[in-house]
Order: sequence, then C-alpha cells, then structure tokens
Amino acid sequence: MTSGITGTSRGAHGNEHPEGAKEREFSNDVRVWRVGKVRSKRAPYQLRWVVAGEVRHASFATFTLADNRRSELRQAMRRGEAFDVESGLPESEVRRAEEALAAQAAEKLDPTWWQFAREFMRRRWRTAAAKTREGFADSLASAALGMMNDTPDAPDLPLVRQAVRWAVVPAHENEEPPPKLTKACAWLAENSLPLSALRESSIAEDVHYRLAYKLDGKLAAKDTYKRRRRNFNAAIAYAIQKGYLAENPIAGLERPSTAASGPIDPRVLMNPTQGREFLVAVSYVGSVNRNRGRRLVAFFGCILYAAMRPAEVVGLRKFDCYLPESGWGVLTLRETRPVSGKKWTDSGDRHDKRGLKMRDPEADRPVPIPPILVAMLQAHQEEFGTAADGRLFQNERGGLVGTSSYWRVWQEARAYAFPPHKFDSPLARKPYDGRATGITDWLRSGLPVAEVARRAGTSPEVIDRHYAGVIDNSEQEDNRKIEKTMGWGPAEGS
Repeated sequence: MTSGITGTSRGAHGNEHPEGAKEREFSNDVRVWRVGKVRSKRAPYQLRWVVAGEVRHASFATFTLADNRRSELRQAMRRGEAFDVESGLPESEVRRAEEALAAQAAEKLDPTWWQFAREFMRRRWRTAAAKTREGFADSLASAALGMMNDTPDAPDLPLVRQAVRWAVVPAHENEEPPPKLTKACAWLAENSLPLSALRESSIAEDVHYRLAYKLDGKLAAKDTYKRRRRNFNAAIAYAIQKGYLAENPIAGLERPSTAASGPIDPRVLMNPTQGREFLVAVSYVGSVNRNRGRRLVAFFGCILYAAMRPAEVVGLRKFDCYLPESGWGVLTLRETRPVSGKKWTDSGDRHDKRGLKMRDPEADRPVPIPPILVAMLQAHQEEFGTAADGRLFQNERGGLVGTSSYWRVWQEARAYAFPPHKFDSPLARKPYDGRATGITDWLRSGLPVAEVARRAGTSPEVIDRHYAGVIDNSEQEDNRKIEKTMGWGPAEGS
C-alpha cells in the first residue's frame, strides 16, 4: 500500500501530514528503523525514520499497522524515490497529496449543481419560511434537470426531481436516501455538472427551459415560472457572492411569450345566487355519518365573502373576530397556516405558522365582513365551539383543517350545487375561485382598487393585472360619470 494516508486516519499520531503544494526539497538520504514501543495506550507502536538527518516518527494502534507503514517506506526506497525533507514522505505520496489538495480547491471554487444546491439550502434554511423552503427546493430541482450529464444510465426526470428535493433538506445530509432514490442520488453525485457549465449558452438555455416548462413539455403556469426564476436568481446571487460565478447566466433570457396567462377567467366566478346555493350544498356533504360539510360552511363563507386565503382561514381565531348582533363585523387577520409538509417546517408539523403574506410578521389586516358572514360565524361557534388554542375551525379531532379535507368537501359540494353542464364547466373549480369571486364582487360594487387590495392582502398592481378583464363596466355609464365630474352634463332641471 503506497497511499499517503495520515497517521490519524490509520490510528497513528505524528508529524507525517503532508503540507500544501509548494516548492519542496527532496533527498535520498533515508534510513528506516525498526518498529518500537512507547508508553501510550492509544498508539503504543512507533515507527521512526531519518530523512537528510531529520528524524521523523509516526505512532500506531497496532504493530501490524506500524510494520505495514515501515514496509511502504522501504518499498519507496527500493524504487529509488526521494523523500521530502520537510514532511518526511516519499515523493509519490507528496505529489498525490498535492493533487488532492488542488482538486479540492478547484471543487470548492466550482462545485457541482448537486453540491451547490445543498450548500445554498443550508445557507437559506434558517431564515426561510416552510413554503419558501419548498419553493427553493422545487426551483433547484427544476434547474438540476439541465445541470446533469446526458448518459444512457441517467435516472428518469421525475426521479431526479425527487432526489434533489430530498437531498437539499439539511436534516437529510447525513442520512441514507430512501430506497427508491438511492441510485438516483448516487448517479447525481457523480454526474451533476459544475456551476461553470452555466457559462455555456446551451446549458444556460436548457436550465431556463426547465424553469419555464413542466416535465410533460407543457408550459408551467406563469406564477410557477416567476417563483422558480426568482428562487434561481437568489441561488445565483449567492453563487456570485461566493465567487463561483461572475454573473447570472440567464439574466438576458426572457420567458416564452406563449406562457403568459391572462386575467382571471370570468367563467370561474359564482354569481350571488350560485354562491348562496353552493354554501347550502356544503352543509349536505357527509351529513349521513358525520358533519364534514357543516364544519366548513363558515370556512368557505370566509373565502367567498371576505376574500380570505384558505391558509388564513385555517389560522383564524375567536379573538380575531368582531361579530356584533346586527350589522357588519370585522375579522382582524394576524397569521396564516399554510401546508408545507413535515420536512419543510421547523416544528415537524404539516402546517407552518407564519405572519400574513406580503406583510411584516407583526402586522395585521382588518377585513370588514357583511352580516351574512357574521351570522355564519356565530352559528359555527355555537355548534362546533373553538379549538383548544382558540382557532375557529378544527377537524373532528380538534386539529388543523387539512388542505385535502376542504378540497374534497369543495368538490363534493359542486356536484350538489350545480347542474351537470355547470359542474363540467370551470365554475368554482377550486377554493381560490371563491376568493376571486369575493374580490370581483368588491370591485363591481365600486370599491377603489387600493381598498380592495388592502382587504384582500395583495397589491393594487396584482388586482389590476388579474381582475381588469372581469369588471363589466358600462361605457355609457363611465362617460356620464366623466361628464358629471367635468361639469359637461345637462343643466339640472333641463
């Protein structure tokens, strides 16, 4: 054996450690002595040798290890190798050590995407919310599809995505991959491209394609692409900060124009009658054996009449609600409970606990609610009470309402509420369509866009971009408003 393994890794202690690559002095004046014993419980066997008059030694846990090392040094002498005067090692071992150090240095300055993705997630994990962590993992996994060698034994693309998403979780760093991901993780560790590959336009363009398209070749949703690109840009900014790259390789690449999504589809919106019938239908879901639907009537009412996000409704507490006996009430929203999955949250629970979206962690958002929703919430509290922590909505075991639970109830209620041709249409396909209905109703009632944005917890720009096409304003009515404001209308009494 002629490898330059240090004494420590072989149970040895001494001055046998190679230094970094530099100018060295070599000598053939070498003598190797027999293995001796010293007073040490951990490494009692000592080997000593002399290089150019300098005595070197290394201690070992067993006589066999010490004698094997003596044999290695003597074989190097018989081959005519010179020994490094400073470290006392044969020249071949010194050169191998220098090459290993050089390779490590090069790898550190140009890690593979597999290594970099894990490094970046370690850096961002502590300060990122669970949903943000999951978003980063999705973006890094998407980019990984363009940052790997094209070989016949490459794993299927879905497996590659799963492997990267698993591997970037810091808690998994010292764990063995799940059996179905073992081969994919091993292959990616060997075949992931270095960051420097992004300097090639073809690689950068392929990575950009992976951010914009799904695995089936169809364009990803506009918001999905924006999230992936934003997260990818954050990762590249970190790479530039670390000196791995000089610039963002996809900075000049534009999203495919055909991927653009227009405003909210008016076909998803419920009219007032449909909204009321839908909530009645919710109450009939699961009524035979348990009150699955009745528990969610007011839940969906918050989405429809207060334009709340489902995660905001999940976190709504009793003391957040002002519910007078008559008139309008107020819901003061303070937190959101998005579902992220156990591996992404610090608590290990499926639901994360965060402040409001697009708000400071301590900020709240008062939302006035109409009497119909006030009555729903009062009836809900009277029938089901509140959870131990004050939450208004709970499952049958007192826990958080899960996404799959309210999605199933929503879909079953659609079948009860709508005739077949409406059920097969885009009408109210998902809970977020109820939020879109609420926002649209506010806009149609004449509320200023800024106030609608405030109540909905978003920006006026988002409202304008997504809802401009669903407001059915009358051009003649708009013209009359302008005439009245400018004093151009007919005189009163004429």
